[in-house]
Amino acid sequence: MGKRGSRSQSQLLNTLTKKQKKHLRDFGEEHPFYDRVSRKETKPQICQLSESSDTSDSESEADSEPEQVSGYCKLLATLKDVSEEEEDDEEEEEEIIDEEPEMSGEDGDGDGDVGVEEEMTAESAEMQENMALYTDCQEKGKEGPPSKSQQASPEEFTDAKHESLFSLETNFLQEESGGGCSLKASQDPFLQHMNKELKDKDVQAVGTNPKTTHQLKWPTLGQLVFSSKFQKLETFKPSKDIDLKSLHLQKPLESTWSKTNSQFLSGPQKSSSPFTPLQKELFLIMNSYRDLFYSERTALKNGEEIRHVYCLHALNHVLKANARVLGNNSRRRSQKLGVGDDDDFRDQGLTRPKVLIVLPFREAALRVVQLFISLLEGDSKKKIIVSNKKRFKGEYGSDPEERPPNLKRPEDYEAVFVGNIDDHFRIGVAILQRSIRLYAPFYSSDILIASPLGLRTIIGGEGEKKRDFDFLSSIELLIIDQADIYLMQNWEHVLHLMSHMNLLPLDSHGVDFSRVRMWSLNNWSKYYRQTLLFGALQDAQINSLFNKHCINLQGQVAVRNVPMTGSISHVLVQLPHVFQRMEAENVASVIDARFNFFVNKILPQYRDAVMSHTLIYVPSYFDFVRLRNYFKKEELNFTHICEYTKKSGVSRARQFFLQGEKQFLLLTERFHFYKRYTIKGIRNLIFYELPTYPHFYSEICNMLKATNRGEEATWTCTVLYSKYDAQRLAAVVGVERAAQMLQSKKNVHLFITGEK
Repeated sequence: MGKRGSRSQSQLLNTLTKKQKKHLRDFGEEHPFYDRVSRKETKPQICQLSESSDTSDSESEADSEPEQVSGYCKLLATLKDVSEEEEDDEEEEEEIIDEEPEMSGEDGDGDGDVGVEEEMTAESAEMQENMALYTDCQEKGKEGPPSKSQQASPEEFTDAKHESLFSLETNFLQEESGGGCSLKASQDPFLQHMNKELKDKDVQAVGTNPKTTHQLKWPTLGQLVFSSKFQKLETFKPSKDIDLKSLHLQKPLESTWSKTNSQFLSGPQKSSSPFTPLQKELFLIMNSYRDLFYSERTALKNGEEIRHVYCLHALNHVLKANARVLGNNSRRRSQKLGVGDDDDFRDQGLTRPKVLIVLPFREAALRVVQLFISLLEGDSKKKIIVSNKKRFKGEYGSDPEERPPNLKRPEDYEAVFVGNIDDHFRIGVAILQRSIRLYAPFYSSDILIASPLGLRTIIGGEGEKKRDFDFLSSIELLIIDQADIYLMQNWEHVLHLMSHMNLLPLDSHGVDFSRVRMWSLNNWSKYYRQTLLFGALQDAQINSLFNKHCINLQGQVAVRNVPMTGSISHVLVQLPHVFQRMEAENVASVIDARFNFFVNKILPQYRDAVMSHTLIYVPSYFDFVRLRNYFKKEELNFTHICEYTKKSGVSRARQFFLQGEKQFLLLTERFHFYKRYTIKGIRNLIFYELPTYPHFYSEICNMLKATNRGEEATWTCTVLYSKYDAQRLAAVVGVERAAQMLQSKKNVHLFITGEK
């Protein structure tokens, strides 16, 4: 019956001209000019439609031409196939055939061409498609081939091929994944944190309550400061032995972690505990969902060790959250509950992204994604599905041949600037059970990995038309790694990001509000967000960010170890260090006070030609510009190098300074951070402000020995500081000496380093 019908439809199609076929294809019906109108008068027919009819036609159209419309629908349903069969026979249909590949793209809606061979082998599927076209032909915009306008709208993060595969709304929890066992445990810290209910009076009291603090000393982390703005402050001590089962890790992390982390374990420690002592204490704090600030993360010593443990925590959080959503999907399907029937199913935020990992370079993003893959894969022979992996490796990997072979830099520089050091990137990662989708659209992602600059360009600023920050509305876990590097990039981008975290979205983005947690709807997400902050130093700006923007209801934990010996102990040259304290009324007046002190007290001592070869080290670029303009105005004999100086300008300035043609050299800290050049010819050294990195102090001082011509007796070093530089001063001279220098009545202090 089907073959006979299709044959008669083909005969009908063959009678049409080229223009008629093109019009039929474009509009779903023949042109009214070619309508076959019978001259005989016919009695009006009354058609009774069934209740299940889905047709959207008006009564007049259904009464007047019920048979003609269905005939056109039949022609439309078979037009694609017949046009293919006649491709070799009729040359007049070339235009129609040429349009076919353009319309049936990879992201089309499933109505592309079906070949002749496929039609013969899958006749049943073809009949279903024709029947769908037959019954719904009036919805031409939906059922016809996708138009060019539909195809030509690619987004930055578009991967429609995997959209349904990784959708949380349309998937259900698989029994084999075993996701429900850990979620049922009442002791699971994830459930305890997410199900904890805040009251209005608690939220209102946050603004007025004083912060309560308590100090504890842990074996590995050292001095910890527990704090909270909520009334109840709870502290705890680490247990000696730790069992993976007691940590409530989601499968398969319990079995894959030991192998992934084995590189940091050795000897008896490998069999006794799956964590290193540092990892164990860090993960206990992370798993309690407290905010954490760890200021001793260095690329050389423990950087990878820490990266492993926060990736474990992030993946554990996402797997638990998704397992809960998929499990509730299964429960809703089995119970056949209507929308909003049960508040137990409130398991989501206002948008899907749950974890944001802020990293400085693409190389760090590459390592994080590789860790996610190894944590999901483990020992299993069955490889997990990773979509767009080849593209990711091409964009985030690096070519070892690009690096100059003879480049010699300090070890810490090599550890930080390894691999692809591009600082403008952002990528969405969707994780569903044992599959990973890279380059997922932001609103279909579970984890966002980005740099501050990459986020800044998409968040935008006030007044910009194209800006979006709704994807930050429901972030439950924020990880900021290597925070000290952002001080060298642009700290304003980090502050801009923090000011847009956990705001109510401007658009719904297709969310099912019956599944959204009540504290998300109340705009309390910032009280449930856990922030993990890792850096290499104690800095006032990083401390300010942690104290101001981290208000987790579980409390905050900061590692506050004081440096007993400063970086001045690493200075190898025999050099007198004169520390001069300047007075400032408040923090805001420090900048002007330092400039005036330098111009009036310090600079006159070095104006004499005898004090040539003077290097002035300036940490802040704004101070550098101010000094440069002043030196130009006073017509001093100087040159300058900053991070924006071209390579030729750098070489010229270094040569002028070495030969003594220029008396002063202004050098910015960011240039030293990114290049680490050895400046030769230094005899006099001025630190306009204490360095951000304490080891930069010893590095700069040791540059004096680069051109040793028996002038050691004339070398000098002058350092400016104020009472607001207490942290940087303690990192350079040690905490005890710093306290004495700040409390002393004398404003000048002298240290002498090197061999006697």
